[in-house]
Amino acid sequence: MPGGGHCPDCGSTELVEDSHYSQSQLVCSDCGCVVTEGVLTTTFSDEGNLREVTYSRSTGENDQVSRSQQRGLRRVRDLCRVLQLPSTFEDTAVAYYQQAYRHSGIRAARLQKKEVLVGCCVLITCRQHNWPLTMGTVCALLYADLDVFSGTYMQIVKLLGLDVPSLCLADLVKTYCSSFRLFQASPSVPPKYVEDKEKMLSRTLQLVELADETWLVTGRHPLPVITAATFLAWQSLQPSNRLTCSLARFCKLANVDLPYPASSRLQELLSVLLRMAERLAWLQVLKLDKRSVVKHIGDLLQHRHTLVRKAFRDGTAEMEAGEKELREWCQGPEQGKEEVASSSLDLPEGKRPASPTPLLPPCMLKPPKRICPPPPVSTVTGDENISDSEIEQYLRTPQEIKDFEKAQAARQAARSVSNPP
Repeated sequence: MPGGGHCPDCGSTELVEDSHYSQSQLVCSDCGCVVTEGVLTTTFSDEGNLREVTYSRSTGENDQVSRSQQRGLRRVRDLCRVLQLPSTFEDTAVAYYQQAYRHSGIRAARLQKKEVLVGCCVLITCRQHNWPLTMGTVCALLYADLDVFSGTYMQIVKLLGLDVPSLCLADLVKTYCSSFRLFQASPSVPPKYVEDKEKMLSRTLQLVELADETWLVTGRHPLPVITAATFLAWQSLQPSNRLTCSLARFCKLANVDLPYPASSRLQELLSVLLRMAERLAWLQVLKLDKRSVVKHIGDLLQHRHTLVRKAFRDGTAEMEAGEKELREWCQGPEQGKEEVASSSLDLPEGKRPASPTPLLPPCMLKPPKRICPPPPVSTVTGDENISDSEIEQYLRTPQEIKDFEKAQAARQAARSVSNPP
């Protein structure tokens, strides 16, 4: 093996020299990757001075590329290699970067946006190939701001007219949870907090699917929901040792950032689990709360579809049945329509119709309050300019009219003196 190197694609050491159009190249015999390009002489001056010119330099392909674009293309290739993406992904990401750079708005953008553009092209490529890569991972590798990255990402997708599918939720759960530092004992993770990776992933997936069925994921960023589901899955596997651990401490042990809305998503998931527990026969005798219901997550997930249907989707049917029972109980020859309409307030406890919460998105169950801006406050100081027509509206007596006419005549005389013809 000449050179004693390794193939960058497969890692093989079987590198051989191969002549291609009189160019000596180093090729991997296992996968066929060209490790080093051949050299040739192109001009008379090069031949006269015995200088070798590489193929990329001889074609002049970089003559029209600015230094900024060349640096961006190198960054795209480097990011693809750090993420260990296939070579086809690298070519696609480079092509997207070149297309985006042709637009004047991108060329004239600041350096920060050009750095973010590198990650956007790689992320778009991964999404199109259904490769599980999150926006947060790319931002962490590039030390980029998430808001700037997301804005640039949407701009590039619209600018290039690309069709980017959304990331599969199951793949996102596996990729995100695999980075948690909870699957092996370490000085920072006590043994009682270490959990089996496969068990935790399986239960987390079930909780995320439950959140998706109950509208907790729709229109929202998935990472806070996944973080809350992972925390509940981790607690439910050993509740006796982990119920005292908070969400913030869990994220610190797992060495992941705590997303801001994750606490709200956690409370919403616990509310859904409590509604399901009310429909499970052997849990109806227990007075469960948002803490104790974690111990029974395994049973609730085992009968998830039936419990969700009874707790939410059958709510309308139960309400109609309760109203029908109310009408039958209230009907009588001596009662009129007004008595029937008002009698529901005086019913016994067992005769009142149930009113379960319908299965609706949280934005419809708790719509945001619209705050109307207060009307502008007009302050009157008494020094405002008043026109003659406005003054005439306030004149009431003949004496006031005469005084006003005298004042107008005096004003006109003063103007004629100051401005002689």
